[in-house]
Amino acid sequence: MRGFTLVELLVVLVIAAILAALVYPNYRDFVRRANRADGYTLINEIMQAQERYFTDEVTYTANLTELGYDTSDDVETDEGHYLVSAAPCGGSTIAQCVVVTAEAQGSQTDDGDLSLDSRGTTTGNW
Repeated sequence: MRGFTLVELLVVLVIAAILAALVYPNYRDFVRRANRADGYTLINEIMQAQERYFTDEVTYTANLTELGYDTSDDVETDEGHYLVSAAPCGGSTIAQCVVVTAEAQGSQTDDGDLSLDSRGTTTGNW
């Protein structure tokens, strides 16, 4: 008689389940960090557009259509993991400082929001 016994098959299944339980959390963390790049990219793109706008107008803007985007407030990243908006920094006017914030969406909410202001201050998992 050749083949595998039921006990041998169950041992293999248990080992596979243990390996999957160890690997899956690391995989989710890797995916979350990879998706974070989606937010970084758009924040930096909008901040560069803000600086170009500031050079011409001597003020920043919270209206993203003035920077060439289709919407005035929330711009969605390419993969849809973040909604990015611009607003005045706390305690100052839009002419002095702008903060660009990427609000996490869907499964990315566990990672939290990201922000960058025109003074170079970041918040979130940079």
